[in-house]
Amino acid sequence: MASRIEHRAEYAYGVSEVFRAETGDEALKARLAEIGGKNSALLSHSADENGARYQLRQGIEAEKLPPIVRKLQPGDLYVDREHTFTRDGDGYTGTARATVSGMPGEITARTEIRPAGDGTVVQTRGEVKVRIPLVGGKLESFVAAELTTLLAREAEFSREWLGRAR
Repeated sequence: MASRIEHRAEYAYGVSEVFRAETGDEALKARLAEIGGKNSALLSHSADENGARYQLRQGIEAEKLPPIVRKLQPGDLYVDREHTFTRDGDGYTGTARATVSGMPGEITARTEIRPAGDGTVVQTRGEVKVRIPLVGGKLESFVAAELTTLLAREAEFSREWLGRAR
């Protein structure tokens, strides 16, 4: 069974501006530098007004992991994320897939960037699957909660990035 991820962020900026803040090369590098964790990196990137595709790596230091995770995977963890966005009408639709080093399973999500009134809404829905007997459900819940917190931090970073760009 999988654990669900849901996050919604509202912006007082247009779709194009939010799209660039969420997928632009400079914005992603700055976001990783601020909240990406140990040894984070933008591994690949391409974007234009019709869409974006990028891969990034985020690190989680071992001492920040719960004991159950440290028992299963000693040392630091790395989360590799692959994102793809395509223009969809007056917004963008994206998919994401992530894997965690040493963990059998995956994280998948779908993101929509849509106009809403005078601003934009970014809605992400996904799920975490960890295929480890007996403890998989606990790990899924932990990862889903951490990802929801990370999405909120990333949204806040994007709001600040947009504010600095004006």
